[in-house]
Amino acid sequence: MKPTTRLRILAHFRKHQTASVRELSRFLGMTGANIRHHLAVLESNDLIEIVGQRKEGRGRPLHVYGLSRRVLGDGLDKLAGTLLDIWLGGAADERQEAGLRSVAEQLAGVTDAKVPVMKRLARAVERLNELHYQARWEASAAGPRLILGHCPYVAIVADHPELCRMDAFLLETRLGSSVEQAAKLQLNDKGLPFCAFLMVGN
Repeated sequence: MKPTTRLRILAHFRKHQTASVRELSRFLGMTGANIRHHLAVLESNDLIEIVGQRKEGRGRPLHVYGLSRRVLGDGLDKLAGTLLDIWLGGAADERQEAGLRSVAEQLAGVTDAKVPVMKRLARAVERLNELHYQARWEASAAGPRLILGHCPYVAIVADHPELCRMDAFLLETRLGSSVEQAAKLQLNDKGLPFCAFLMVGN
């Protein structure tokens, strides 16, 4: 089966790393408008991204495209895991806890302890989503429950379960209230893992 235009574009990036619309147009024998359409679709699916600009003759510099960081991978999970091993490995429990609290406070940003609880929850969810948790909250008989639909550290959390404590400290800092973990990477009705924390007291 003949590869599609988009597959040929991706193969070109794998081989040559970068290309402009003009280069792809020459390589594929297509108009610039056609190439731009295919690039826009690939970019919207996070498969490619603009990686720079290049001057080709007169006129404005042209965008240069390449495979996205998501496709290429970035090694951040290995780096973060190694840093945690060095930083926390063999440390006493008190030192570990103090370190995790410090990181959590930096990630949490401002504390909203003096605003009404509903506003605190909304702002906590907003901050969590800035940090890629896909968070929401819901009422429950035991109190407000914060659902984290995505673990940003899923690649290393099995080797570093202390990151769940850091999440709890982050929530406590943001909410100005204690929390208890109620679910850890439990599957929801769509078969996707989530974590949940219960807000204890206001």
